[in-house]
Amino acid sequence: MGKYFGTDGFRGEANIGLTVEHAFKVGRYLGWYFGQEHKARIVIGKDTRRSSYMFEYALAAGLTASGADAYLLHVTTTPSVSYVTSTEDFDCGIMISASHNPFYDNGIKLINGKGYKMEAEVENQIEAYIDGEKKEIPLATRDGIGRTIDYAAGRNRYIGHLISVATRSFKDMKIGLDCANGSAFAIAKSVFDALGAKTYVINNNPDGTNINTACGSTHMEGLMAHVKEKHLDVGFAFDGDADRCLAVDENGNLIDGDLILYICGKYLMEQGRLNGNTIVTTIMSNLGLYKACDKIGMNYEKTKVGDKYVFENMMNNGYVLGGEQSGHIIFSKYAKTGDGILTSLMLMEVILEKKMSLGKLAEEVRIYPQLLQNVRVADKKTARENPKVVKAIEHVAEELGEDGRILVRESGTEPVIRVMVEASDDELCVKYVKEVVDVMSREGLVIE
Repeated sequence: MGKYFGTDGFRGEANIGLTVEHAFKVGRYLGWYFGQEHKARIVIGKDTRRSSYMFEYALAAGLTASGADAYLLHVTTTPSVSYVTSTEDFDCGIMISASHNPFYDNGIKLINGKGYKMEAEVENQIEAYIDGEKKEIPLATRDGIGRTIDYAAGRNRYIGHLISVATRSFKDMKIGLDCANGSAFAIAKSVFDALGAKTYVINNNPDGTNINTACGSTHMEGLMAHVKEKHLDVGFAFDGDADRCLAVDENGNLIDGDLILYICGKYLMEQGRLNGNTIVTTIMSNLGLYKACDKIGMNYEKTKVGDKYVFENMMNNGYVLGGEQSGHIIFSKYAKTGDGILTSLMLMEVILEKKMSLGKLAEEVRIYPQLLQNVRVADKKTARENPKVVKAIEHVAEELGEDGRILVRESGTEPVIRVMVEASDDELCVKYVKEVVDVMSREGLVIE
């Protein structure tokens, strides 16, 4: 990861970690970089955060000052920017969002002309420009100055794309949607209404400060209660920029990303549409998912945590389905990135084609209790490789056997060791996590 750009773009608290000056310089560099041989065309989307408007204007100013034309999608989803960029011949796309973070954070995600995350090489060059390590780039003059163009039509074409993915009408289906007061509010209801569903929408009144606040895929309690109260067939919750989706079954039970991968993976395998009969997961996926996959002969790959690594594995091996427990699911036939609304449509396809409720489809997976504890340490490598810690981990793994697992890994962003145990009950999870953490403490590795 670079100084500013991490695995999911340039992110920070608005006007503290990420400022309008940063955004202007990002725009300046991109407009110049892609405009050296032709007039650059760059499309911008944003979520509903108050600061998103500020960053949109700063980026547009930088782009046009460098001679690029900036096409504004306005409030839209991250996957829509990816779709429009790749299908309408844009040089690159920019999404202004901090995804599931609170409203006061924001971010700039860059998407290349093929709809994928921008190459690290380009991000590194932008960082060098921001820090004054590159010579100043020329300002456009006269008719070389760029312009901004209202491009809401691009968002509408994306809505049409989503509608075209559905294989059946949703008529007579009662569907709950939690839009997280974020990007989905402008798109999700339109898609489900067009497909004939009776929609029951919550958290679709953004005010600039309520995005992700006690709602959406990071706070499922509201949708779970809503589904039960209204006797709905299913519910879907999105995050701030709608690249994630979690679901709720007809009984108000949570259906997380692992269950979504199993349900959709099994269905695609039965249809002969799951390449290599393989889904791509991360090491944090639940043991119950793997045991269920083994029973039906569905293969799986495990990557490091992060949708970036899931996507890389999928592209390198030609797999069509992958994702994370958090609901970041990638269907590579239809999208170049995780797409929450697309995920909800794919789940609806399984429900309708198999004529089964979501709760029934999920019954085959027994999700194991899981406990994750973050342990702050002075040095991650020293803590992870301490002989007594290693021995404690091996002991726990031996005790759990086939009925659980322990995963101890270093955080990529914090001075933290993450200790995760899955076991047959919560008490065992607590016992074995404590056993490893206690050894770390006795060895003097933990920062209190």
